[in-house]
Amino acid sequence: MADLPLCKDVDSFKAALKKATRQIAVVHFEADWASECNLINDVLKELAKEHKHTVFIRVSAEDVADVTQSYGVECVPTCVILKELKPIDKVEGADAGKLAKAVKFHATSFTAPIVTSSHKSLEDRLKSLINSHPCMLFMKGSPDEPRCGFSKQIIQIFRENDVQFGSFDILNDNDVRQGLKKFSDWPTYPQVYSSGELVGGLDIIRELVENGELLDTLPKAEDLNSRIKKIIESAPVMIFMKGEPQKPQCKFSKALMEILNKTTIKFSSFNIFEDEEVRQGLKTYSNWPTFPQIYVKGELVGGLDIIKELDETGELVSTLTAE
Repeated sequence: MADLPLCKDVDSFKAALKKATRQIAVVHFEADWASECNLINDVLKELAKEHKHTVFIRVSAEDVADVTQSYGVECVPTCVILKELKPIDKVEGADAGKLAKAVKFHATSFTAPIVTSSHKSLEDRLKSLINSHPCMLFMKGSPDEPRCGFSKQIIQIFRENDVQFGSFDILNDNDVRQGLKKFSDWPTYPQVYSSGELVGGLDIIRELVENGELLDTLPKAEDLNSRIKKIIESAPVMIFMKGEPQKPQCKFSKALMEILNKTTIKFSSFNIFEDEEVRQGLKTYSNWPTFPQIYVKGELVGGLDIIKELDETGELVSTLTAE
């Protein structure tokens, strides 16, 4: 793994960590006498190809014993997964399947903070997040792990009333955290949006519950297939991709954007990294296991290979415009 050097001292480890300040990192604690570590390195090499925005670090466990001990590592190989430099998961031993599953889960469920270059681009992103679910909750933490009392209370209310909602952890993205305060003219969190419109915070939600108006204001649980169908039909050309058109997060989505940007075809997109339920449900709905996926007037066209073929045969524009 020439592209992933082995850290043998504290300074090189700290230097490697600097690249993961605002990202997911996978730290492999290894030893040259343990042959199982070679297997894990092979697995990490393949995972690094798939997860370009995740940092992979190898550490000689015995050469940096203090670091090894500080992460609670008791055997090699052990992989510690960090989120913004804080340990969130650990895989001990040469369990390649468990490691791959853990890395994939954390790498795809974490949206790395994006530095926004202009007010307009941040506003566009806020609108995209707000409209990504019929009911959208901007909170501190996640629904399973709220990180403030107000967020915890609102999650409890939503679950007691069977409210379907999407969520965004504002602690993971300071641009969104500060920008949304101005956008919504609401200084605190959590914030609840319904059908793209601001409802308010915890006090408003409590008041709606007391008045018996919550279920009339917020959407109840909707069948996943119905929700996917609505997203698909929300635009003549709908693309489900990894990332945004301006910031694709996989080589296939990037290649698709390069093809479409050469045309005048208008399309809408849905970032599957922002909704794990849609991401998994769409695979079954469309009977198509990979992304990106392209729909035209509610019908599946296919993925990148189909688009490449249509582009080569000169049929791309007529197909995507349904002419």
